[in-house]
Formats: sequence, C-alpha cells, structure tokens
Amino acid sequence: MSQTSLPWRQYICRACGLIYDEAEGDPDSGLAPGTRFEDIPDDWECPLCGVTKLDFEAYVERDLSAAPNAAPPAAETGVVIVGGGLSGWSVAEALRAIDRQVPITLITACSGDVYHKPELSVALSRRQTASALVRERGQEAARRLGIRLLPHTFAVGLSTALRQLRTTRGTLAYTRLVLAQGAGVALPANLPAELCWRVNHLDGWSGLRTRLAERSGQRIAVVGAGMIGCELAEDLVRAGHQVILFDRHALPLPDLLPDQVARRLRAAQQELGIEVLAGVEVAALYGLDDNRKRLLTRCGQQRVVDQVVAAIGLVAEPRLARLAGLTFDRGIAVNPVTLQTSDPHIYALGDCISLAGAPCRFIEPIARQARAIAAHMSGIEGQGYTHSAPIIRLKTPSLPIVMHGMPCAGGVWQVIRESDGFLHMEQQFNGQSTATLRVGRPAAA
Repeated sequence: MSQTSLPWRQYICRACGLIYDEAEGDPDSGLAPGTRFEDIPDDWECPLCGVTKLDFEAYVERDLSAAPNAAPPAAETGVVIVGGGLSGWSVAEALRAIDRQVPITLITACSGDVYHKPELSVALSRRQTASALVRERGQEAARRLGIRLLPHTFAVGLSTALRQLRTTRGTLAYTRLVLAQGAGVALPANLPAELCWRVNHLDGWSGLRTRLAERSGQRIAVVGAGMIGCELAEDLVRAGHQVILFDRHALPLPDLLPDQVARRLRAAQQELGIEVLAGVEVAALYGLDDNRKRLLTRCGQQRVVDQVVAAIGLVAEPRLARLAGLTFDRGIAVNPVTLQTSDPHIYALGDCISLAGAPCRFIEPIARQARAIAAHMSGIEGQGYTHSAPIIRLKTPSLPIVMHGMPCAGGVWQVIRESDGFLHMEQQFNGQSTATLRVGRPAAA
C-alpha cells in the first residue's frame, strides 16, 4: 500500500498529550496538511511543550468497553482527586496503570471533560469549537478507568485528622488525597469579575467564543502582556477582531525575555495590527448601557471595547490548603521527590504547587509528576519526581519563541547566531549556561 493510500494517522505527545494529526499537519511550524509522521524532520518540536518527534507515539482511540472495574461504591474509601483538569486526570491514568483495583474518586467543579488547556490560546483563529477541543467526555473517561466522577462538585473543607474532604455533595473519606486544583487568573479589585473574561478553562473560553460569534470584528481589550496575554492577543487578531493590549511594563515578558527579543515581539504584535498600550496600568473598568466596557488608565487614557480579557497572571487558591493547615508558599508546598504536602497522606501537582517557593506552572512536568505520585502511593521505589527547567514555548506564529532552561536575575545574554528572521541567544551566570533562546525560524538551507 502506498503512503498516499494510507488512512490519516494520529500521534500523541507523551509529555503533554498534544495530538499530531497527519491530515491537519502543523502549519504554524511549517508542516503542511497531509504531512506524514515519517516525513517530519527529526528536529521538529511539539508546538505546545517543545519535546522532539521521538517523544510521540501512535495514538489509538480508547476502547470504552475495556474498563477495568465498575465505579466503586460511594462509601468505599480510597484515593480522592480534587480537580478535573490535565493534572487530575493524569494522576487517575497513572494510578490505574499501576493498580486496577484501588478505588478512585475524582471531583471537579466543571463537567470533567478531558481537553488540552494550552490549545485554548490558539483555538479561536483555528475556528475550533468547544466540542472539537474535548478529547473525551468526563463520564466516558471515568467509565474507561473504572473511577467515580463527581462533576460540578466543589471542595469546601478538609480535615487531615479525620482524613475527610467536605464537598458540596457530602463528605468523602480518603486514604490518600491528591490536590490538582490548578491556579486561577489573578484579578485585582479594579477589574470586576463580571466584566472580564478569564480564558483559563474550557467553560470560560467557550463563553467568550459564543459572544465573539455574535458579531465579527469586535473590539477587545487584553489586560496583561504575559505569555497567555500575548498568545490570546495574536489569536484574537487572527480571528478577525481588533485588539488593544494593555500592560504595565514597557516591554512584554520582562522577567523572561531579554530586551532585544521583547522589542522584536512588540514589533511583531504591532505589525499584526495589535494596538499596544505599554507602561500603563488599568485604574478602572466600567460597564456601559450598551454592554460595552470602558477602561481607564492611571495616566488618563481610556478605551471603549466590546469585550475585556484578563490575562494578568495566575495565582494558586490557598483556602483549602490553609483550612487543612498545609504549608503554602506561593502554592501548596510539596516534597520535590514524592510530591507529598506537609501532610504525608496528601499529594499535590500542577499549577497549584510550589517547589522551594517557586510555582510550577508548566505543562511538560505534569505527566512526570503524576507518575511519581502514583508510584509513591503504590510503594514503588526509584520512580520519584526530578524537577528540571521545562521548555517554554510562546505560541505566537508571528514570532515563535522557544526557551530551554530558566533565566535568572544577573545573568548575561549573548547572541550565538543572528540572521534575517532568526535569533539564537544564550544566558550565562557565573560561567554556567542558564537558558537558551530561539526566536523566529532559521532560513531553510
């Protein structure tokens, strides 16, 4: 059978879960629709987490008839997972791969549908729908794994002494508890929640998409020029809307990018037609009678827009951890190897944790964290978590940016290679390489 007559295949990234579909290709990375996996260059990288082609494997649709067990009875004690995002489901998958019998209950404030959150910041320009982003319905995933799913359920209290989690559906006893709550968008008092969209989960994204579908060419304010703000601003422009990008810093991502790269990113944004208001702070946001909004800055500027998207940054919710007396330091503090919290029966992973006081809000480590938790719960030695600086990829097709390592204050950036449309830099500190940075795409040989 020739390559052209083969059906289109899919391959999944083992690190972050992205699915490469041969029929769709990866146009943003130079792979045209119809590019076979075998024809992808070996140096191609996952467009979301940055790992290489070698970290992909053939993706096979899940067989729901092969569920290992029926859902455990409601009163049976076992592992309880709080959070139905990528982190929570990753732990459920990792546990079930080791132990087909342990009772698992997963509670989530949403429906629990399985989707890939990083795709939200590029989905509007691709004309995707919420249903298209869902890879597996929550109840189907629960049935396949043989776990009990409690959707639209909120954790309201936690007793470590009794090993009980209080929820809006009653109290759950646990032998082990996993906190995978993620982090929420930081929202200062001058940005009322009812006037702002927060694109941090599928429900929020779906609500924004529905409003944008009512009329093309809407005027949208994106507040915050961090990674998510920059990605969303470009995605919204490419979807046909007018975007104003507000940021209190003079250049985007000042803690991550050297000035010369930040200036290139700013120029690319402006070339796309994004209006940038840099070095300003939003002082107030008001709703108008016609459903539009007025933003006022501290320096006296104002803009009237149809929609406002808050992308100021993420914060971990401390309430549940502090009610239980868990150590909290910019996130739930965890053991860097076992990912146990200050209570040995409680684990945590993903956006809600901190390692030595530093938040860990990247996709790539989640699968490794989940496997480490599952191994430790099951008594398997030698499979602890080892933290390493994740690959950071800015999903801005106008200027792709990939960083390996994490820059530090006081480090010195040096240009390794520079040509038209491409820049390769390295940061060194005390004679050691701390980070490398690739900006744009090198010209084809």
